[in-house]
Amino acid sequence: MQKREFLMKTSVAVAAAAFALAGCTTTTPSQSDKSDSSPAANASKRQEIDASVNGALDKMYASVKGSRELVNKARGVLVFPSVLQAGFVVGGEYGEGALRVGGRTQGYYNTVTASFGLQIGAQSKAVIFLFMTQDALDKFQRTDGWTAGADASVAVVKIGANGAVDLNTATSPVEVIVMTNAGLMANLNIEGTKVTKLKI
Repeated sequence: MQKREFLMKTSVAVAAAAFALAGCTTTTPSQSDKSDSSPAANASKRQEIDASVNGALDKMYASVKGSRELVNKARGVLVFPSVLQAGFVVGGEYGEGALRVGGRTQGYYNTVTASFGLQIGAQSKAVIFLFMTQDALDKFQRTDGWTAGADASVAVVKIGANGAVDLNTATSPVEVIVMTNAGLMANLNIEGTKVTKLKI
């Protein structure tokens, strides 16, 4: 009993410490939603997110064959360049990004996911949601809070035998590409990921 309590307290403390460290470079949801942020600070934040989104897309195009073609087929692209995962047994993920429609930014968002299971340390990944139908994009833009799996059918993009994106199997209304420094992640469960619009 005491061992269980110790493990729970330790995991919560580790997760809190990791997110506190992440706070040095990552804005938390409560900070982002403050209405008293100055226009200059908001403009700077938007520029920072846009630059990171450009970098993530360029990296994906250079390292994942067929990804540019898939993005060109999408009605909208929601890019989170750096989603930080931190924790021990109980953890979470947080990141900020932008929605692009026709190559132009249409809004800024954050993503939050709770996670359970053994996960030592902290790591960052890029998460890119591709809205493949106009209906899926419209539903996303109409909602204040959107959850993958609950508000839309979401599938992780498959890679073919040639190492390229399999465009023939990308038939879900929302496709997702997840990349780490090691490359593309497959067999990842993205359901339950929550996305909320930032007030910046």
